[in-house]
Amino acid sequence: MFLIVDDDLAIRTSLKLLLKQAGYPAQAVATPAEALAVVRETPPELVLMDMNFSLATTGHDGLALLRQVRQLAPQLPVVLITGWGSIELAVAGMKAGAAEFVTKPWHNDSLLQTIRTVLALQEAPVAPAEPATAASQRRQLDQQFNFQPIVGHDAQLLHVLRQVGQVAATDAAVLIEGESGTGKELIAEAIHRNSHRARQPFVKVNLGGISSSLFESEMFGHRRGAFTDAKTDRVGRFELANGGTIFLDEIGELELASQVKLLRVLQDRTYEVLGDSKPRRLDIRVIAATNRNLAEMVAQGRFREDLFYRINLISVRLPALRERPADIPLLTQHFIAQLRATYQRPALKVGARALHWLREQPLPGNIRELKNLVERAVLVSGHEELGPEDFQANAQPLPARAPEAGELPAPGSMTLDELEVHMIRQSLTHYDGNISRVAKALGLSRGALYRRLEKHGIPFDA
Repeated sequence: MFLIVDDDLAIRTSLKLLLKQAGYPAQAVATPAEALAVVRETPPELVLMDMNFSLATTGHDGLALLRQVRQLAPQLPVVLITGWGSIELAVAGMKAGAAEFVTKPWHNDSLLQTIRTVLALQEAPVAPAEPATAASQRRQLDQQFNFQPIVGHDAQLLHVLRQVGQVAATDAAVLIEGESGTGKELIAEAIHRNSHRARQPFVKVNLGGISSSLFESEMFGHRRGAFTDAKTDRVGRFELANGGTIFLDEIGELELASQVKLLRVLQDRTYEVLGDSKPRRLDIRVIAATNRNLAEMVAQGRFREDLFYRINLISVRLPALRERPADIPLLTQHFIAQLRATYQRPALKVGARALHWLREQPLPGNIRELKNLVERAVLVSGHEELGPEDFQANAQPLPARAPEAGELPAPGSMTLDELEVHMIRQSLTHYDGNISRVAKALGLSRGALYRRLEKHGIPFDA
């Protein structure tokens, strides 16, 4: 049973009818007190809740009800219903623990899809790894899902693949975070390939390469004559992706003016082609990726908080290659196998000493840098078996070394994130992994330290 909470009789009636037609029995109440009584007595499967129950329309009563519901039933998913002008209120609700939000007036199909997604995510929690070798765990995942192009069986990568397998079947928006070259596009393709949209289009958009002036034309399309240079009709990326998945790469590079337009489309699932005022419906799965820290950008006012919550229902963080060194030999052998066929050199292989040397490299460009390094060595070397010297001769200059204890890095030699990782690792070593002492030494709470350890993928003993 679902619970509808809204002081408007017409909304309660229409929602209850819509849910009944979709096969979801529902109970509707008008006040927070009635809602809390239902949650206490017979906890529902999901709550659809308005944010305003008074003439003030500040939403404070809705937020208070949300917190009370969360206290009574922490696992109960709550979908907020609010007006477009109250998006900030919806964001506050997401921070307080709501699963999703929809805006009035809603579109029935979009609302039902949101409900299905939220329910599917409730049914598919991330399962802990079974006690088995990394290779056997990877084989188990490959039997369940199609992860063929993704190489490796590091524990962090396996955690990502489990997430991907479990959320692929839903239509949840996914944000993929990770450094450049870590394989974010491969993960996006894996989500699409393992979803019910697999036979539909997968459209990639590099938002970092689209200026604000061209954003609407590129994303929504235009009609001939819509502006001076519009000599022919153009199909936008959203229309190309309709029915399938759109992959918004480098979303952190999108200008603020374009962020507003994107948010509106992702929220309403409608758009208008330039030069054509007829709204068009969208049925798409949204996957976004960035190598930026979007939460930090939100705090700095450079990325819209409402858009951040719209694209971040599920967050997947890809580890850097230096965090999974055991996968470097596997990736190297994978690239060598591809190059054997490409350059028709069947005897080509890489020696054990070379693989050991590659494992020790920082590889700031991650998988992309490793692939380029292997191909340069194959092209330049005349050897059929590649040794360390073949890779050393073709390696790019290494980045500046990390500072020694008590030494500050030279300006421009390290980013703040790199310096933070260095100091945390150094403190963990110094205090033998004692989290309490490390947190105290760094001036952090234990919770703040755990968040940083998870953010940077630094292993720790909980």
